Amino acid sequence: MAANKDEGTEYLDVLTKTGEKTGISKPRGEVHRDGDYHRAVHVWIYAESTQKLLLQRRADSKDSWPGQWDISSAGHISAGDSSLVSAVRELQEELGVTLPKDAFELIFEFLQECVINDGTYINNEYNDVYLVTTIDPIPMDAFTLQESEVSAVKYISYQEYRSLLAREDPHYVPYDVNSSYCQLFEVIEKRYKENVELRSLNLQKQLNRYARVSLTAEVAGISDADKKALALLVKAARVIDEIFYLQVWHSNPSLRDWLKEYAGKSQLDKLKWTYYHINKSPWSCLDENEAFLTTADSAVKLLPEATKPVTGWKGLQYRLAFPAIKPPGANFYPQDMDKMEFSLWRESLPDDQKKEAMGFFNVIKRHSESELDIPKSQNTSNPTSSHDLYIVPYCEEYNSLLVEAAKLLHEAGNVTSSHSLGRLLHSKADAFLSNDYYDSDIAWMELDSKFDVTIGPYETYEDALFGYKASFEAFIGVRDDEATAQVKLFGDHLQVLEKNLPMDDIYKSEDVTSAPIRVIQLLYNSGNVEGPQTVAFNLPNDETIVKDRGTSMVLLKNVSEAKFKLILQPIADVCVSKELRNLVDFESFFTHTICHECCHGIGPHTIKLPNGKTSTVRLELEELHSAMEEAKADIVGLWALKFLIDEDLLPKSLLKSMYVSFLAGCFRSVRFGLEEAHGKGQALQFNYMFEKGAFVFQPEDETFSVNFNKVESVVESLSREILTIQARGDKDGARMLLQKYGVMTPPLQRALEKLETVQVPVDIVPEFPIADQILCESH
Repeated sequence: MAANKDEGTEYLDVLTKTGEKTGISKPRGEVHRDGDYHRAVHVWIYAESTQKLLLQRRADSKDSWPGQWDISSAGHISAGDSSLVSAVRELQEELGVTLPKDAFELIFEFLQECVINDGTYINNEYNDVYLVTTIDPIPMDAFTLQESEVSAVKYISYQEYRSLLAREDPHYVPYDVNSSYCQLFEVIEKRYKENVELRSLNLQKQLNRYARVSLTAEVAGISDADKKALALLVKAARVIDEIFYLQVWHSNPSLRDWLKEYAGKSQLDKLKWTYYHINKSPWSCLDENEAFLTTADSAVKLLPEATKPVTGWKGLQYRLAFPAIKPPGANFYPQDMDKMEFSLWRESLPDDQKKEAMGFFNVIKRHSESELDIPKSQNTSNPTSSHDLYIVPYCEEYNSLLVEAAKLLHEAGNVTSSHSLGRLLHSKADAFLSNDYYDSDIAWMELDSKFDVTIGPYETYEDALFGYKASFEAFIGVRDDEATAQVKLFGDHLQVLEKNLPMDDIYKSEDVTSAPIRVIQLLYNSGNVEGPQTVAFNLPNDETIVKDRGTSMVLLKNVSEAKFKLILQPIADVCVSKELRNLVDFESFFTHTICHECCHGIGPHTIKLPNGKTSTVRLELEELHSAMEEAKADIVGLWALKFLIDEDLLPKSLLKSMYVSFLAGCFRSVRFGLEEAHGKGQALQFNYMFEKGAFVFQPEDETFSVNFNKVESVVESLSREILTIQARGDKDGARMLLQKYGVMTPPLQRALEKLETVQVPVDIVPEFPIADQILCESH
């Protein structure tokens, strides 16, 4: 137990009845006297081989439930402490078991409200329940018991323990196994009583949603020097992959290596590895980021020093843990940090550090967690800081990997025949080590080379907590010069589009920069490319660069062609009314993709709030920004196509086909899931347009059509609404719009059920034979 304020007195944070911190802390005794809400941790140790839970017998001197059998380890979260650090500390103090944070799986939270000791002890306690999974039971002689807290320990089968609690045996601290606490037993039961055949079938069904595609491009005639540069770039991209695995979850690389090693053990193990490789994590991108693996599937780690040594015992073996639901903050923030804690800490910082805390290129960590993971002699965190949170720039957090990637980029920059590409690679390598990406992003925007390379931290989709932190990714392709020339029109007319946007003139910018657009054939990608594949991107996202220089767009033509052929056309055959299906064509699909990316570069970015403060849309909308921005680019892109047609800059033959192709595209993107930015944004658009009568359901064959008399005005109306929300930094307005329309509705659900019945793929899994060949030849 941690003491604070008065020496020897433990203080607890007082919570509201709904579990939020009030900013008040009180001595533990007063909290229980007054019935204040507070928080504690429960840590359960479960042995796989015996299917038994470890229980401790509470010391007779305890003021609550003395002498009764209870949780493996438990304790209050002292004022200012975090949940995970408290769980680690309690296990160490009470049982002498020292484990790193990767052993602790948060499985659920529950509220316990009770009164004991003749009304003198009121327990209104929020409990974070952790599970530590060991392979075998820990020998009794390995424990070091804290006598003031624990008098004995024992293992008991989880079924027997559940039965004892159910009949309220007086020797055991009571927990309601018919309410919240049943989750402990359900988690264990589900993991270790699985039907292998059924699980294999479910994983195969999940895999069948992806179509494997071999992506090729014309590389004949490239010089030996450029082949060498390409091989070095692919190697650098693979290093970027390593960084991304770490950004998703701290033990993700170990899980990946374990699954790969055991992939040949059984058909189920092969399916686990194959689906993991698509998602790059144990969470399924197409299933609202629910886990398709459990900690029972995870890597095993041996830690001999976790307990006292016991003769003949090699030491404690445990499974690396991960939660069933993907943490919204990924590995950019401490797992148990909430928005309130971050906000209070950020407000305490100097102005320059406030901005840095919300910056793209750093992670937020805890001093207390660093002290757990690193020996004191090696701990470089600031122990004098009054706050537990602190900032670590990417160049420090991923230093060894970034040094390796920078070396490869410098080597590639030295051998390439393209001066422009060499400039980009050298500047990006320098940025990896300085954490200053401005010059390298300018070099990327000005890239003029046969090989097109995008590499570094860019998109913020992975940070679902705030949308602040950028994930590492890499795209390597060959420039399609003919297609690039054809799309120049769009980048040249951004200021005209900005001037005519359907929003009040006060919000419009007078200095939108024309955007370079490059069309490429993708040769290789890595990093933040898990699950559904992107067909285009508009970068950079750094508002400083956008304000100074605008953005640049890259379109992946061979990816678009594969998606149209394998996904969009079959969707149209199922979901679009028969008389309109012939209007779904690749030209309309690809042209709207271009406009979508262009429209990321127009509309509100840096904004002035009603209070006169200058901010950005991203910072004001936070975790809602990505979905709103994707919806904006989509719907304003559709508006922009109509505008360019009216200006005789695009053929009128697109007029109907663009709306029908967009309708088919709605069903494609929604299948990515409503937790994914594109899927949620697309659901918003479809439901809005359906409600307003622009899209119409045909009951006779359960298909959808476009009402051409209404669609234009509805597109303009929704564009105006989204643009205005962004311009005002109106997070409440964004939340209301997404809550109303960014949901699964009966029309959408029916369309998705039909697509599942005929097994239309949801997305593609690209394979890169040319990159593999060039890499092989370089060895």
